[in-house]
Amino acid sequence: YYTSIPGSCNFETQDQEWTTVCGLTQDPNDDFDWNISNSVVTGQMDPDADHTPGKGQHFLYVNSSAQKEGNRARIITTKLFPASLGVCRVRFWFWMFASRQTGVLKVYAAEEHGMDILMWSSSRNEESKW
Repeated sequence: YYTSIPGSCNFETQDQEWTTVCGLTQDPNDDFDWNISNSVVTGQMDPDADHTPGKGQHFLYVNSSAQKEGNRARIITTKLFPASLGVCRVRFWFWMFASRQTGVLKVYAAEEHGMDILMWSSSRNEESKW
């Protein structure tokens, strides 16, 4: 559900559509989509719970094992945030399973004239934790 901080979401949406509740949209020009799930559905390689206080269960994931190298899955915020120094911050938790098919997780800021600016990326195979 949506929390009090603008733009934040923990994906515990109670059967509502997470894209609408969280202000996100799937990129129609990418190669595959992000999905919402929990550790029970996606398999034993997942963490026991997400980072949400109170043992939240839902998170977004991509299954890279079924993809070709270079395929992209991309979600985009539906709300624009103003440019700022030290006011707007991107904060998220992630967990990457160590696999040969693990790709690169990247965060971009979209500039008003359409240019994507790479803000952060990780290609390390992380420990089994958020």
